[in-house]
Amino acid sequence: MTITLDIQQPQPFDLVGSKILIAGNAAAFEGTLSIRVSDGHDEYASFTNVGSLGLKQFQGFIDIPDTNSFQLNRLFLTLADDTGNENGPAVVIPVLFGPKILPGYGGWQPYTVQAGDTLTKIAQQQYGDSNFQPILEANQNVVTNPNLIFPGQVLRIPRSDI
Repeated sequence: MTITLDIQQPQPFDLVGSKILIAGNAAAFEGTLSIRVSDGHDEYASFTNVGSLGLKQFQGFIDIPDTNSFQLNRLFLTLADDTGNENGPAVVIPVLFGPKILPGYGGWQPYTVQAGDTLTKIAQQQYGDSNFQPILEANQNVVTNPNLIFPGQVLRIPRSDI
């Protein structure tokens, strides 16, 4: 039987860590959700049970080992019906992988751009140096030019556990 998927988490371009939490709704008689994470070169896979009989909320996760060989900071999370139905739904969600953006990645905090801010100035305030690359990479879906940020824009500032 085919699973109908409504993925709530993660959303496209969410900034994720080594444990990627997945949640949503599934309509199925019974089924298993196949979870694959890839950067186009390497892939990690897991499975989660999405329940039986009717609409059900589900949660799952995939742990990406610290020894991962991902080369890119943009990953693709593929969720698919694992019941053998080749025509079952597959949902592909692009996510940003924090550990490739900032060593020791431990999460992020929002920052609202103020008048006169630049990425260099924000990096200096947040990290103590002018390297704004982690901020730019964490916001690549909203900042296409590092010289164009706007007051009121909310940026994600990657934080390190180190």
